[in-house]
This record gives sequence, structure tokens and C-alpha cells, in this order.
Amino acid sequence: MTFQFDLLYTDQSSHARAGRWMTPHGIVETPAFMPVGTRASVKGVWPSQLAEVGTQMVLANTYHLALRPGEDVVADMGGLHQFMNWEGPILTDSGGFQVFSLADLRSLDDEKAVFKSHIDGSLLELSPERAVAIQESLGADCIMCLDECPALPATSEKMQAAVDRTTLWAKRCRDAQKRDDQALFGIVQGGIDASMRERSATGLLPLDFPGYAIGGLSVGEPPPEMYRTLDFTVPHLPEDRPRYLMGVGRPIDIIEAVLRGIDLFDCVMPTRNARNAMAFTSQGTVKMRNLKHQRDESPLDPACECPTCTQFSRAYLRHLFISGEMLGPMALSVHNIAYYQRLVRDLRSAIRENRSQEFRSLHLAAQTPDS
Repeated sequence: MTFQFDLLYTDQSSHARAGRWMTPHGIVETPAFMPVGTRASVKGVWPSQLAEVGTQMVLANTYHLALRPGEDVVADMGGLHQFMNWEGPILTDSGGFQVFSLADLRSLDDEKAVFKSHIDGSLLELSPERAVAIQESLGADCIMCLDECPALPATSEKMQAAVDRTTLWAKRCRDAQKRDDQALFGIVQGGIDASMRERSATGLLPLDFPGYAIGGLSVGEPPPEMYRTLDFTVPHLPEDRPRYLMGVGRPIDIIEAVLRGIDLFDCVMPTRNARNAMAFTSQGTVKMRNLKHQRDESPLDPACECPTCTQFSRAYLRHLFISGEMLGPMALSVHNIAYYQRLVRDLRSAIRENRSQEFRSLHLAAQTPDS
């Protein structure tokens, strides 16, 4: 089989689960975190460095790659794996997030979304069929249905319209798919409304996708609302398929979502925060520009064995940021991605030992923010 998901462990203290997902470009042990390489590049990090710190799978963006360099260029260069020199699995989103985030630059109806390019003003039409065709040209292992994520708060009428459009588009995406070596995921929408989430899942499940994503969270709602939404959404999803929470998030959000049965995650936070001189560590977040690090000879995180922590002191890392040296964001990006990979790796171990709830408690107790 090209794709196969095996559920190996279920923690007796929570709904956390550990599994193994077989893809054409390798096995992904779940829970797993995917660094975001929007334009076929995880900012500031070499593919070999991603692999070195334990990354199994990365994410790229359909909308951005369709604009530049164009999916035809990527296809002519051997597909996304060869183009970006990444041998492991790749997931591409559909452009659905840009339907949400670039609302001022697009028009939308049941047929398609039409974007005015943020680069040169040219028009990009993104229908369900076009979104699938672009992703098939890119050649990712896992591809996403085009969906609509309405901004919150939304009226019940607007939310229902978005849910129904997402279901309609999912059917069209499934019917448009030609390749059998790509796993097409349906996306459950519905905001923080339990009835809308149920409506979305009920519409998608008969389409029998090989995996299901939860979209429309981490878009401004308070974390407790996200967790509550997962509580009533995850039970609608099949147990024998990967479950992907899109665009999440903070380490504690990942832990809380894993405890509720989520398998896959992506987020820009590791690299975006690194570019802004913030590091995630086993002892909490660290702001590298703080004066107290000026003469600190200690490693960034004594619990981390990444190249940044084994080679550089906090004093040197602070110097890089104060001096505007590009090595600072690069080094911190490597570390933050390593931190996230260690987080999910330790979660997998905790699940196997039925101590995911204990893992959450220990994580919270160790955090000293903004040190």
C-alpha cells in the first residue's frame, strides 16, 4: 500500500495516541510536527539540518508556489522533493488559508476563489479542481482539499455557508484527483460551534478520505475555546485515519491537542519566533536580546543537543541579534525546530508509557516564560 496508518498505542490516561503513517517518501511516527516551508524553503534552515534535528515531514504552500515559481517549473525540475532537496514526506496545503488570510485580495463564490496576486497584482483563480491540479504537479505526499475558513466571530448563516461550501469543494477535489500516490485530506470547518463541526464532519466522512484535518482554529480564539472545540470535534473523526490540526501552534497547544487525539501539526512559530530573537527551551521561552545574556556562557538549553546548543553560548547568540548578523535567526531557527521535534518525540514516549497527563503537568511546571 502507498499509504497506511497504524495506530500503535492509546494512552490510558487520556485520548492521546501514537501511530505510524506510511507514505511514499518514508514513515512518519505520530504525533508529528511539520516545520513550514511556505515557498519550498523552511526559512534559514538547510534540509540536512531539518533531518539532523529529527524532522520527519515538512509543509509547503500551494498558493505561493503557484505564483512563484509556478507549479509547472517545480514539475519540470522533478517535483517538490527534488526541487527543494528534501527526501522525506511533504504536505501541501490547498490555498484555503489564503482564502482566509488574504480576504482583502480575493473574491469568493461556490465555483472558486479569485486572488489578486500580492506580488504583481495578476489574477490567480483557485477552484477545487485547480487546487488539486497544482498539488499534483508539485508532487507532495499529502495534499489538502480547498476549503473556506471564515473569520471569527461569524454569524450562524455565514458559518453554515462556509461549512457547506467546504463540503461541496471537498467532493469536487476528490472527483478531480488523478494521482493515487497522494493522500488527499478533507478539512473539517465550523469555527467553535459544536453543531457546525458536526455538520462539517457528517458531510465529509462519506467521502472516505485517507485522513482528516481540523481547520479554522488558532485564528484568534482563546486557547480554552480551541481545546473545547477539539473536545467535541475529534470524536467525529475516524480512529483509523491520521488527524491533522492545521496551523497549531504553541508547545502547550500541541500537548493539549495530542491529549485530545490529534496526530499531526504544523506552525510557523519555531522559525518566526526565532527571527524575532525568541527561543523555546525546556525551561521556558528566552528572549535573546535581553541584557542579562550578555556574558552568559551557558548553552541556550542545557537539555538540548542541537548544533546551536552544543556550539554557541547565550552570550554569542545575543551578540548575533544585537549586531544584526543573519546567523542569529538561522541558529535559533535550528534550535526551535529541534525543540519542537524533541517535544513530539517525548510525547510519543509518554503515550507508550501511559503518562501523557503527567507529561503535560511536568511541562507546565518547568516553564518560566520570557526569561
